[in-house]
Amino acid sequence: MHLIHDDAVVCPPARPVRRQERRLRKTRLILPEYSKSFRCIGPACEDICCEGWNVTIDQATYEKYQTIPAGPLRVLIDANIVRTPENAAGLPPAAFALVRLQPPLRVCPFLSAERLCQIQVEHGESYLSKICSTFPRIQHTIDKQLNTSLSLACPEAARLVLLNPGLLAESIKNAKQIALDEAAADAIGPRSWFWPLREFALGLIRNRAYPLWQRMFLLGTFCRRLDAINHGKHGRGISALLRDFSAAVGSGSLRASMETIPADLTLQLDILVELVRLNMDSIPSSPRFHASLKEFVKGAFVESETARDKQVAKYDSSYQRYYAPFFEKHPYILENYLINTIFNELFPYGTRVFDPAATQDPERQYTVFATKFALIKGLLIGVAGCHQEAFSTAHVVQTIQAVFKHFEHNPKHLDMAYQLLASKKLDNAHGLTMLLRN
Repeated sequence: MHLIHDDAVVCPPARPVRRQERRLRKTRLILPEYSKSFRCIGPACEDICCEGWNVTIDQATYEKYQTIPAGPLRVLIDANIVRTPENAAGLPPAAFALVRLQPPLRVCPFLSAERLCQIQVEHGESYLSKICSTFPRIQHTIDKQLNTSLSLACPEAARLVLLNPGLLAESIKNAKQIALDEAAADAIGPRSWFWPLREFALGLIRNRAYPLWQRMFLLGTFCRRLDAINHGKHGRGISALLRDFSAAVGSGSLRASMETIPADLTLQLDILVELVRLNMDSIPSSPRFHASLKEFVKGAFVESETARDKQVAKYDSSYQRYYAPFFEKHPYILENYLINTIFNELFPYGTRVFDPAATQDPERQYTVFATKFALIKGLLIGVAGCHQEAFSTAHVVQTIQAVFKHFEHNPKHLDMAYQLLASKKLDNAHGLTMLLRN
C-alpha cells in the first residue's frame, strides 16, 4: 500500500514477507462525503470569506488576468495583484501572486457592494483563482482518493458540518474496504498505516461509551505510543498497537485510571486566556470574533472582580448550568468538529505525510489538535454562560466559525500555542487533560 500525492509515491517498496507471517486487516477508506453537500449561499452569508487572510493567485490564473482588456477591472487588477518573490517564506507553491487586501479589516478589493466577486461577475467562475474557486473545501489526494473536507471559517460550511447528527453516515456507507497486509505495512513504515489509523481515530471520537474528554485522553495516549514506534523507541509495531489499544478501549480497562485524574479549572482558565491573547496584536480581528470574545468574557468572568477563585467559580458555573446540559442534548456537534479536523489535517500525521523527507510526529499533531479543541471548548463555556438558557446551536456555530477563521489560518498562532504549552511543561498527558477536563 502506498500513499500518493500528486501521483508521487512517498513510501519505499515493502520487503518480502514470509507466508506464515501474513496477517490481513480489513480497513475502510473513509472519506468526508458530507463536503459534497456544500453550496455557497453568496450574498445571504453573514460573513465575508475574502476577508482577513492572504488571498493567493496561482500562475495560470495570473496569466489569464493579463488577457483581460483595458477597463476599470483591469486597472483594479494591475493595482492590487502583486507577484510574490520566488521562494517567498511561508507561501505555498500555488501562491504565484497575492491580492493586496484593503485596510482596516483586510478585505479583498474585488468584493463588490453586493458582496460578490467583481472578477466572477464580469468573466465567470472560470476566472477565479484556485483558492477562491475551492474555498471552503480543503483537498488532499491520498492513494488516488480525493479527500475533500471543509473549512469551518465559512458559516454555511460550519452549519453543514456541526449540525448534522449523521455526519459520517454516507462516508461509512460508501467507504471502500481493503485488506492490508500487516507485516508488510509494518515493514514499509508508518505512512502505510494511514487508513487504519484514520478509521481508529474516527471510531474513538464517536465512541460515546466514554465522555468526550476521556476519548480525547485515550487518543492522546494512543498518539504518544504511535510516536514512540515511529521514532524507534517502542519495539512493537503499529499492528500490535492498534490491536491492543482497541481491545483496551473496548473492555473499558482504562476507565478507572482516567476517573482518578482531577480537574484543574484555575489552570484551564489561565491557559485559555493566554491562548486567546497570543499574537492578538498581529491578527486582524473580525466583528464576529470580537462579538464572541465579549460573550465569553461576560459569561466566564465576574465584572469588576479580580479574585481568581471567584472567576473560576463563575467559569465552572457556566459549564455546569449551561454548557454541559446543552451538549448532553447535542453530543454530535463537538464530535463533528473533531471529525472534520481529523479530515482537514490528515490526522495523526498531518499534511506533510506526503513529504518523504518529513518526520512523522503524531504526538505533536495531537497536542495541536487537543489545544485547538480546548480553545473552542473554553470559549463556548463562556458564551453559554452569557446566553444561559437561551444558548443555542446558532451561538455554537457563530463561535466556532469566528474562532476558526481568526486562528486556524494563522500558522504562527498554532506554533506559538504549542510553544506556550511546552514552556509550561503542559504538552503532555497531564497538561492537556487539565485543558480538556471540567
